[in-house]
Order: sequence, then structure tokens, then C-alpha cells
Amino acid sequence: MSFWRTVVRSCRLRCPRCGGSSLFRGWFTMWPECKACHLPFHREPGFYLGSIYFNYGLTALIVTVAYFAMYFGTQISQTAALALLMGFCFLFPVWFFRYARSLWLGMDQYIDPAADRREQHSRP
Repeated sequence: MSFWRTVVRSCRLRCPRCGGSSLFRGWFTMWPECKACHLPFHREPGFYLGSIYFNYGLTALIVTVAYFAMYFGTQISQTAALALLMGFCFLFPVWFFRYARSLWLGMDQYIDPAADRREQHSRP
């Protein structure tokens, strides 16, 4: 499976293995598995902890770059810039939550595609 195909499927919030099924049934609720290929979306407890770090890291990077761009490139006061970026810090992670989870699952599927097969075979 190619890296870019996995990224595109993840950005479309589709199954990273087959691209045939949606990952989410609501804004925050994931399906238990892919309806097309039966890839389990719910892994062990703590599996999606990495997606939280990914979400936080991207938010921090965007806010840092945006702050310095506003500070050196515009005439916006520091108070206004901080207010705008604070609002961004609250809204962006909520919006990006689904994409962070999808990208995390896609990265896991790309790096270790056999893990889901081992998990299915170890079930009674």
C-alpha cells in the first residue's frame, strides 16, 4: 500500500486499508470496524493517545507561526492577535479531532499492516 494513498484515505476520513467505509458515524463516534474489509477501528485502550499529541502539535505549530507572522507582518495589536489565536486554540482541535484520529489510524496501518490480522487471529 502506498504512503500517499493512505494519507488521502485518511484525509477523506475513510478506512485506511480499503477506502470503502467511513470511519465516523457521528462527529466524535467511530464505527467499531470497516464495513467493507472489517479492519478494526477500536484497538487497545490508549491507542488513539498519539492522535491527541498529533492534534496538539499541529495546533501549537500553527499558532506559533501565525503569532510571529502577525507580530512582524501586520499592524494587529498583541492583544488582538492573542485573542484571535486563543479562539483558534479552542476551535481548531475540536474540528481537527476526526482528522487526527484518521491520520493516526492510517499511519498505524501503513507502518504495520499485519497488526490487524494478528489481532483478528488472536480473538477466540
